[in-house]
Parts: sequence; C-alpha cells; structure tokens
Amino acid sequence: MICKADIANLKTDIIEKEGQKIIIKGSLGRSRTYEKEATIEKAYPDLFVIKFDEDNRNATYKYTEVLTRSVEVEVFDGTSYSPLIPPLQA
Repeated sequence: MICKADIANLKTDIIEKEGQKIIIKGSLGRSRTYEKEATIEKAYPDLFVIKFDEDNRNATYKYTEVLTRSVEVEVFDGTSYSPLIPPLQA
C-alpha cells in the first residue's frame, strides 16, 4: 500500500533531481515497452514533467506510477544510471 509519506519522499527526491538526465521505462500495452532518455523538467504537487531527449517533447507522470512500478525511473549520477526506487526484494 502506498502511504502519503512515500509520495512525499518521492516528490522530494524528484525535486532534488530537477535538470538531471534519466531513463524512463514503461509499458505501451500488448507486451510492448519503451525505454527513453529524458530530463526532469519540473515537479508539481501531483505529478512531474520530463522532456525526452530524442524529440524534445514533454510528458507527465504521477508519483504513484513510479511507486507502483508501472513506470521505472533511473537517474544518471554522473557515471552511471541507478534506480530512483530500489528494486523489490524477492
């Protein structure tokens, strides 16, 4: 279950990473997925905006999409990409 504290913590993490490069992964349905490089543009109370590098267009995502893992975000730390949300423990 997602708590308000989880959303607040994720929101703070994304605000701190505004302007950083990310890789965003998600589903297009029917077993199709996408993986694109982007930049975190702006964080708002309920969602955040990214700008894709390849075509310079914007997209918005809700924090709950990241917390439920329907969208995965990996942040570039200067040398490599690391997950914004740690992987689930088996």
